[in-house]
Amino acid sequence: MVPDWKVVQDYLEILEFPELKGIVFMQTACQAVQHQRGRRQYNKLRNLLKDARHDCVLFANEFQQSCYLPRERGESMEKWQSRSIYNAAAWYYHHCQDRMPIVMVTEDEEAIQQYGSETGGVFVISFKNYLDNFWPDLKAAHELCESILQSRRERENESQESHGKEYPEHVPLEVLEAGIKSGRYIQGTLNVNKHRAQIEAFVRLQGASSKDSDLVSDVLIHGMKARNRSIHGDVVVVELLPKSEWKGRTTALGENDGEDKALGESPSEPMPTGRVVGILQKNWRDYVVTFPSIEEVQSQGKNAQKILVTPWDYRIPKIRISTQQAEALQDFRVVVRIDSWESTSMYPNGHFVRVLGRIGDLEGEIATILVENSISVVPFSEAQMCEMPVNTPENPWKVSSQEEREREDLRKTHLVFSIDPSGCEDVDDALSVRALDNGNLELGVHIADVTHFVAPHSYIDIEARTRATTYYLADRRYDMLPAILSADVCSLLGGVDRYAVSVMWELDKTSYEIKEVWYGRTIIRSAYKLFYEAAQDLLDGNFSVVKDIPEFKDLDEKSRQAKLEELVWAIRKLTDIARHIRAKRDSCGALELEGVEVRIQLDEKKNIHDLIPKQPLEVHETVAECMILANHWVAKKIWESFPHQALLRRHPPPHQEFFSELRECAKAKGFFIDTRSNKALADSLDNANDPNDPIVNKLLRSMATQAMSNALYFSTGSCAEEEFHHYGLALDKYTHFTSPIRRYSDIIVHRLLMAAISKDKKMEIQENLFSNKDLEELCRHINNRNRAAQHSQKQSTELFQCMYFKDKDPETEERCISDGVIYSIRTNGVLVFIPRFGIKGAAYLRNKDGLVVSCGPDGHSEWKPGSLQRFQNKITSTTTGGESVTFHLFDHVTVRISVQTSRCHSDTIRLEIISNKPHMTPDTELLQQSSLLLKSDLVKEVTRSVEEAQLAQEVEVNITEDYQKYCQTKGRSLYTLLEEIRDLALLDVSNSYGI
Repeated sequence: MVPDWKVVQDYLEILEFPELKGIVFMQTACQAVQHQRGRRQYNKLRNLLKDARHDCVLFANEFQQSCYLPRERGESMEKWQSRSIYNAAAWYYHHCQDRMPIVMVTEDEEAIQQYGSETGGVFVISFKNYLDNFWPDLKAAHELCESILQSRRERENESQESHGKEYPEHVPLEVLEAGIKSGRYIQGTLNVNKHRAQIEAFVRLQGASSKDSDLVSDVLIHGMKARNRSIHGDVVVVELLPKSEWKGRTTALGENDGEDKALGESPSEPMPTGRVVGILQKNWRDYVVTFPSIEEVQSQGKNAQKILVTPWDYRIPKIRISTQQAEALQDFRVVVRIDSWESTSMYPNGHFVRVLGRIGDLEGEIATILVENSISVVPFSEAQMCEMPVNTPENPWKVSSQEEREREDLRKTHLVFSIDPSGCEDVDDALSVRALDNGNLELGVHIADVTHFVAPHSYIDIEARTRATTYYLADRRYDMLPAILSADVCSLLGGVDRYAVSVMWELDKTSYEIKEVWYGRTIIRSAYKLFYEAAQDLLDGNFSVVKDIPEFKDLDEKSRQAKLEELVWAIRKLTDIARHIRAKRDSCGALELEGVEVRIQLDEKKNIHDLIPKQPLEVHETVAECMILANHWVAKKIWESFPHQALLRRHPPPHQEFFSELRECAKAKGFFIDTRSNKALADSLDNANDPNDPIVNKLLRSMATQAMSNALYFSTGSCAEEEFHHYGLALDKYTHFTSPIRRYSDIIVHRLLMAAISKDKKMEIQENLFSNKDLEELCRHINNRNRAAQHSQKQSTELFQCMYFKDKDPETEERCISDGVIYSIRTNGVLVFIPRFGIKGAAYLRNKDGLVVSCGPDGHSEWKPGSLQRFQNKITSTTTGGESVTFHLFDHVTVRISVQTSRCHSDTIRLEIISNKPHMTPDTELLQQSSLLLKSDLVKEVTRSVEEAQLAQEVEVNITEDYQKYCQTKGRSLYTLLEEIRDLALLDVSNSYGI
């Protein structure tokens, strides 16, 4: 089957059905999708071609001498495309010696009439006829095809009936490109403000336009008309409006727009404002929507088959679809796909794809999160599972004799152990430390050798590349690799032989300076699989935890004591090494940005028992320090061997304007935050400590995190070496090597490291390495999937937070009352952080009725007529009776937590200030004491001694070119947990900057 360009555009989701195999896609059709349907649709097509399970192929017909047809004078692009595809199909039929019939499917009736009988053996039919004749039993495909055809008929009828234009036409592509080059137009990605979706969007500059323009901020797009049919995520072209028409960013909280204007409250200072004149790349994807209620359907008018559905994502406009199932589907979450958006229509047109589940049902809401983040996780196929090793009681997996000869065997010489979260099954990494005969120490980081089991371009490799990462949600995970690898044969479990890739350093016995480093494949047997809490207890000398460590249970007292002393020595030595390395690097400017990670505690029936903020432990830092050390040294190694095709990770310096809120908030407490370099920022944050309230420092560090740019994977051949810097970790080179079970980037890095080792040994490189171009494309895909993983994790955590509070009466339930800290002031309310649950949200000081908060002598609040007056660091509520109350930045207040339900969107946490006094409980006091992970006194002491030693040697400090250009402090630095920190509940979903 050979589809023409229109079929590929309109019916791609049907062509993705697993039953339809062996499709020949012509280059002409693929290019039409790329140019007319945007990046997402084109990437879906490319993924279909790459997926070996579909057995499809791309034929470059425009580069084949017998197939290429020049476009004739006056011939439309559409007619030329259809003619080219038919000509290639006919050539292919003759190429197969007229033995295999070819079916060209097209929606062009003229093409069917013209070419239908031109070549015997080449059948030209419509896509619907193709399904009817060849796939009569494929019911889902027939229903989807009918939905697409119905949507098209409705659009055509609407176009004929409509005379007026709702939006201006887009400027032709060649004019857009010329305008971008000349500076008349600006190119960037449209980001819609989810709290102001109808009126406020911003274009973040990119490409040549951002370098050549004098603009230093985003461009505001005010109103739907100025957005001109562009959708959140589209790459758009913008024309700036005259300065007299510039508008300011709204500073009020989201729900009271109209009231703010009625009361005369103005937005912030005017900023560059523009209008969209064209779209370079559409970001259209599958959208989860909700059908209107029966009453709303009836109110939409006479033609109830044309329904406006509401997307789950606030940033997406309503979509018009044609359906006769509106009543049956009103209680369900449904997936639709946008087909077009005509200038004559207020809304885009789309078609029904499938039903996800009932509104409010857990599985339906999780499916919604997955679809909204374009996460498709299906069970691993039979072909993929056939490539997996076997490990059963009858046929246990074991180390092969060949691998024993080729690998370094550490099973009898090294005490190897892992430290992981409780319940962890996919153990990527293990550690070792031992004394050498010369008195020095050897530190080892041992990583699961996934690439031994995942061959390049195998079925499982292609699947892992597509997924790119393991997706962790609040109550489940979707693995990148099958469980036989991720939780068994690759996982470095205790007491079993496993293949590993190891990095081992020889360290000076006193200063811990690195003398030598060794990389290679090893065989290990982890002696202990420890949880963080148990390792911390052993570090602290609490040996009662030994009874809970399985490896000690069957030992006699003497053996237990000897092995316990050996393990405790290793943990303490590892921690001591990490402290010294950390202190030395900390003095050079690495950032320590922190937040609260909330763990969802479920009971046996998967009901939510509690929301628990994760308690920081020193062993977390010890393990993270060792992993970051390994990542850094592997990055240096693969870059030295392959300077133009190594996969590294860079973190650009943040824009200084993003630090403005951080500086203002710190100023309110009397602190000065210097953001000129990572070193200056780190020192400022260390000094911004309120001895009476450790939450202040935590919130300032959270704001610093939000100001950060995204860290990104990249190919070293795609940018200059001076751009490799990692700002947060203060490293010149960095990569990800330590988690190949759950990150595809690490699999690529393992292959590069193995190739580098072979290169050093003058051996033939067995690994199939990516070219710079292919690697850069892969990096873009992995970066995209990482963002999806971060967003889905946050959204699932927010889902469970709402489920936790939804069944509780906020008026009577004790847990619905909590202490909160004000961290931002708006014109109609404040933003509040609740440490107990890791919740961050808006608390309004003026409600929809125009009443303002008033607090009596006892602190308790009520709503009264009045007004609000906002200042830089405080907001005052004054009633008409003259009573007033002022809320300052970092004030502790008592907050009532409830859930604001929504039929069309996700439920959200609602915060209400019920007292201007703190809510103190024993839990609050304990949390305040442990909420901030401060450096231990020992680390501070070591840091001071290192700084003193450096000062004794330094006579003069010069500001280097690197410092001026990249805000990067020269020198070795602390590898802090910025890289390993998971997306924190403290950060907004709309503003996540994963490091």
